[in-house]
Amino acid sequence: MPLLLGDVVPDFTADTTTGPISFHDWIGDDWAFFFSHPGDFTPVCTTEMGRTSQLSAEFEKRGVKPIGLSTDSVEEHMRWIDDVNETQNTTLRFPIVADPDLKIARLYDMIHPTQSETAAVRSVFIIDNMKKLRLTMTYPMSVGRNFDEILRTVDALQAGDRHQIATPADWRPGDEVIIPPSIDDVAAKGLFPQGWTTHRPYLRTTHVQD
Repeated sequence: MPLLLGDVVPDFTADTTTGPISFHDWIGDDWAFFFSHPGDFTPVCTTEMGRTSQLSAEFEKRGVKPIGLSTDSVEEHMRWIDDVNETQNTTLRFPIVADPDLKIARLYDMIHPTQSETAAVRSVFIIDNMKKLRLTMTYPMSVGRNFDEILRTVDALQAGDRHQIATPADWRPGDEVIIPPSIDDVAAKGLFPQGWTTHRPYLRTTHVQD
């Protein structure tokens, strides 16, 4: 069965570049950014691994742990990390899961046969501290991920949890947010004492502060 938003993600044990893990235990009370790659020593993947490492402070301040995966061995990952560090001017410290038997890639539906029978596509899973799937994105092998968008969606999800709001198109932290239609005006007065603007009965916007 495919993973659906709100599902508790499958647990697994695996060897990684930082040692063996049990995935749910590794997430702990944090969020996770779990992302897959077609293979080590490939150009687009090298830039993505480097960019994730460069953004380590941004992930950390959001309470998000990055963890990568490709269908190669730990030994290959370790050699590849040297290339990533040298070419991307970084020091990669987050774990990369080894999945040479494709067990985890298949568990998370990362193998798309029209793309490859043995390499994972560029899957993104944002997982919260309850181990629930909050967002998925799938990129083709030839297109690198937009990490600004990954961080933006984490910000939007976490703001929604804190404030019971939704976020409009192209939202960034500090922009106006949307009061969901499921919250009536009486309840909204308690949640949003600063008030709001009613554009339509179904579209009310306000600002929130963290």
